[in-house]
Amino acid sequence: MVYSAAQYPLFGAEISCPHCRQNIPALTLTDAYLCNRHGAFEANPETGELVHLQSGRTWRRWEDQWHRQHTHPDGLRFEIHEALDRLFSQGQHAVRVTIADRYRELLRSYWQRSGGLGAAACSEHRIYGLPVQFSPSPKEDPCGAVINFQLESKDGALLRYPHFRLFE
Repeated sequence: MVYSAAQYPLFGAEISCPHCRQNIPALTLTDAYLCNRHGAFEANPETGELVHLQSGRTWRRWEDQWHRQHTHPDGLRFEIHEALDRLFSQGQHAVRVTIADRYRELLRSYWQRSGGLGAAACSEHRIYGLPVQFSPSPKEDPCGAVINFQLESKDGALLRYPHFRLFE
């Protein structure tokens, strides 16, 4: 007897595409999902990741939302900038960014190469003018193994759009 759950990949019969958020079906008896717009994604049961086969980009899911797992600081920086734009359009502004601890070394080496502060002063770094802090380790806070960053925000839009600076 074959159980129907065994016919589908790790995340079930259907997921939302990490790119376009449309529902995409699983391919039965495989570990893959197929988006008509973005191609094939493969679920890795060992890591719990979803991998886009054409680009090699990976995502992890937390509370039914996909979070891209970055391998380069520019991807993380771009994602933070998009989130700042969304806040600004909602009449809010960010006052601090908390980045997942797993990106500490990636950002430290980027700041060193770009002429920013040295490795010892990592707590004084800023991104887009916002003070940066790092989340607790994933052992202390499991969402830190999936979620890339969180913005602390306040109501009220600023008079001028402040997030024009990259890494300082």
